Amino acid sequence: MKRCAWARARLAELGAAPVEPPAAGGEEPHEAAWDRSGALALTGLPDRILVPRAPAPQAIEGALLGLRSLAPGADLSGLDARLLGERAALAGLSRRGATAPGGQARLVSTRTGWIAPNLPRPDDWRSVPAWLEAEIEPGDWSALEREVAARDAGELLARGRQLGLAVGCTGEEGAPRSWCVRSQLGEPTPAPLRPWVLDLSALWAGPLCSDLLRRAGARVTKLESRARPDGARRGSPAFFDLLNAGKESVALDLGDPRGRLQLKSLIERVDVVLESARPRALSQLGVDAAAWVGGRAGRVWCSLTGYGRGDPQGGWVAFGDDAAVSGGLVEWPRSGPVFVGDAIADPLTGVHAALAVQASLRRGGGELLDVALSAVAHLVAEAGLRRGGEPQTYLGVATPPSAPRRAAAARPLGADNPEVLS
Repeated sequence: MKRCAWARARLAELGAAPVEPPAAGGEEPHEAAWDRSGALALTGLPDRILVPRAPAPQAIEGALLGLRSLAPGADLSGLDARLLGERAALAGLSRRGATAPGGQARLVSTRTGWIAPNLPRPDDWRSVPAWLEAEIEPGDWSALEREVAARDAGELLARGRQLGLAVGCTGEEGAPRSWCVRSQLGEPTPAPLRPWVLDLSALWAGPLCSDLLRRAGARVTKLESRARPDGARRGSPAFFDLLNAGKESVALDLGDPRGRLQLKSLIERVDVVLESARPRALSQLGVDAAAWVGGRAGRVWCSLTGYGRGDPQGGWVAFGDDAAVSGGLVEWPRSGPVFVGDAIADPLTGVHAALAVQASLRRGGGELLDVALSAVAHLVAEAGLRRGGEPQTYLGVATPPSAPRRAAAARPLGADNPEVLS
């Protein structure tokens, strides 16, 4: 699918048609688009680059075209399909076949299919013995692979998710829900000239979404827990800056009644809330998304989930690599499935969520948006299935991932507490 066609289709789904995206110039060949993105070099076997069939670069640029059409004054200079490879470029990641470029997720064969455990946190490995009912040392992927080889993928998936592990299964989203479920819960009203966005999200997809909204003219406040700040702060500082520069930083002690009261007070003042938490976690803090949307005209709440806000999916943990696998965004050489790009569901979802929020504001808001990583991945993967056939081997020298954008430093944790909370 071409960029302009992708933009028009997504705008129509969001009720923003007949807004036409600006002219995009000539459409480049599919293989060239993947190479320019830098994510081609991240896909395939260690000794063989594969050209993914899914049009992920076109999807990224199509969503950006749609965003430009909804916010003509947005500063989106330097943003294109290279978003897919920025993290890899800054972290020095490379193609690893059935191991994700980040090294924390793997595609593992079971008796009934392939699963993708994603174990980025120390607590994840501590939960593996309970998951598999076997003694496995942290980081021992060989032992994990032996244990799951004769087991049922569905049972492993269900048990892992009960324990709070991020586990995907190839092609799980066979008949997915919409990539963006919209619920009209409040009255629409013309959007403010400069909407105020409160970003409660972390890692990649959510911060990318709020960065795009900032570029489209919004005021963005990034709120973190002092006890558990955004885990991306522990990664590449340059990548964290890229996603979070230009945002206000507020940090609260959410384990303290005063901190929870400050959170609720701040939420009452903003126009848009963006979050990537499980619904139960927010309800424990006394935050009700549906009630908030209905409490004042024009509000927009955007949840970035792995599989949707409903039960039981709302309680499932997901990250970009495993969610992409569940959405079917993998490639299949004869030796078995391999990852496509680096945590590819994250940048795809971040850009599409920003488009959804901007479209909602243009309609007048009053909506709760549920944008699921696995559903966005499936949307893109399904478009690639029309190409059919075996994955194509790339015979040239692939362009490495790059991070052409430069950003000022993100604000220190809690630097804007006095101004924002006053």
